Amino acid sequence: MKLPSLTLTGATVLRPDGLSQEPLCLARGLISDQGGRRIDLSGSLILPGIVDPHGDGFERHLAPRRGAATDLGQGLRAVEAELAANGITTAMLAQFWSWEGGMRSPEFAAALCAALEAHDARADLRLQLRLELGCFEGFDAALALIDRHRIGYVVFNDHLPHAQLAVGKRVPRLEGQALKSGRSPAAHLALLTRLHDQIGAAHARLPRLCAALSARGVILGSHDDDTAKGRADWRDLGATIAEFPVTTAAAKAACDAGDPIVMGGPNVMRGGSHSKGVSARDLIAAGIAVALASDYHYPAPLGAVRALLADGWSLPEAWPLVSKAPARMLGLADRGEIGPGKRADLVIVDPDLRQVQATFAGGQITYLAGPIASRFLA
Repeated sequence: MKLPSLTLTGATVLRPDGLSQEPLCLARGLISDQGGRRIDLSGSLILPGIVDPHGDGFERHLAPRRGAATDLGQGLRAVEAELAANGITTAMLAQFWSWEGGMRSPEFAAALCAALEAHDARADLRLQLRLELGCFEGFDAALALIDRHRIGYVVFNDHLPHAQLAVGKRVPRLEGQALKSGRSPAAHLALLTRLHDQIGAAHARLPRLCAALSARGVILGSHDDDTAKGRADWRDLGATIAEFPVTTAAAKAACDAGDPIVMGGPNVMRGGSHSKGVSARDLIAAGIAVALASDYHYPAPLGAVRALLADGWSLPEAWPLVSKAPARMLGLADRGEIGPGKRADLVIVDPDLRQVQATFAGGQITYLAGPIASRFLA
């Protein structure tokens, strides 16, 4: 496909050295020093495209009702439409490999990988594998999937309700989880109990798996760290990214060691964690968290930046949390900022960051709506 050569004029552009009114040229999918047809975007902001390092909002598009995941390709097209409408140009689809079953099962992870490989994506869609420790018996199968589909980012999770299982208390949301997994509540509880009793075996297998993944160049992360020691243990295994630490102690330990910390955009928008974890705003204000993710809500990165601006942040201070910082964390040096030779990943918004007007991914328009469309179509 021939990508348009354009010169975007009149807009305020966020460049590495700050805000500028200089024209922005696009050619061959890149930021260039020479463009083409001039388009007046006066009154708009042009910002680097959002790089989302963790989002599972795609699940509702792939299966809008339980058991309705019949055409993953069609679902991925709907995912891309929502991503583009929210200015996201690079998206890590956070897919579970979990004992939870259903859309979070190893079988569904394999199906999504195959669908993503066959999908003609306009944005840059990548897969993050969320590997549950309770699935340690399937570590070799997970590694084979990672090799087959060249998955570059693995995050380790442990969502087993250990505290309740250890003392025989009622497991939260047992019936709902059982229904999603296709098991009876009794069978699901028996599975959770067995996996809880065997968690030591899971940890014993981690060093070999992490070494194999690191040797392949796979980026590793941990999820929901709650202690400084736990974060240190993951770092020793090569998991250098801390996703959504739930305590200040764990987050500070990661920061002190130089580990990038990802927090959820919804946490920033709410002013706190919905699960009573640490406040993302507090960690950002302290310079501890460096990147924001959509988590479960694709409008969240843009909404989080709006919230930070209301707190007194400047746009050049806040926007890198959703663009440059996650891009660098993921080893993507070709995006996250607007500069010569970088990918033409752009989001065009109104000055209040309330409405995405257009999105470019690799120089291709992926979203265009509202009065500004007439300027492109004229």
